[in-house]
Amino acid sequence: MQAAQAGDGTAYEHLLRSVVPVLRRQARAKWIGSIDPEDLVQDVLLSLHSVRHTYDPARPFLPWLSAIFRRRLVDLQRRHIRKAKNEVTTDTLPETFSADETNWLEDGQGDPDLLKSAIASLPAGQRKAIELLKIQELSLKEAAERTGMSISALKVAVHRGMKSLKQTLGA
Repeated sequence: MQAAQAGDGTAYEHLLRSVVPVLRRQARAKWIGSIDPEDLVQDVLLSLHSVRHTYDPARPFLPWLSAIFRRRLVDLQRRHIRKAKNEVTTDTLPETFSADETNWLEDGQGDPDLLKSAIASLPAGQRKAIELLKIQELSLKEAAERTGMSISALKVAVHRGMKSLKQTLGA
């Protein structure tokens, strides 16, 4: 490692080739998860490369490398756990189609005519805010430019409009 720090590319290549099998053994022994342990090895190698200047040649190399390995292992496992918490498994995936009639819910929910009439019954400001922000999906800035209303006034109008729609539709 000391020679690699001095710029000897051959020594650095030899070092990497000799530590990869050690890292693979450690990764297979310590890894708990569904991700390939090779990802951990590659992560450690990237870290080794980026922090190689911090190695103190007066100290042993393997404990320094093992510390990097442990930190990368913990980071990768934390990422894996965090990702797994947000994943939901399901046996059947919902189907959706581009044609409107195929997406119609036949259990009586989501009557588009009732929704249209409920939106039409809203005060003009609330109706315009709902149409621009929720139906046309414009940004607050775009809707403010079109209506001449401030962004905060649009937010209030949408909030009040949604509240009125929920009451009207019984949701």
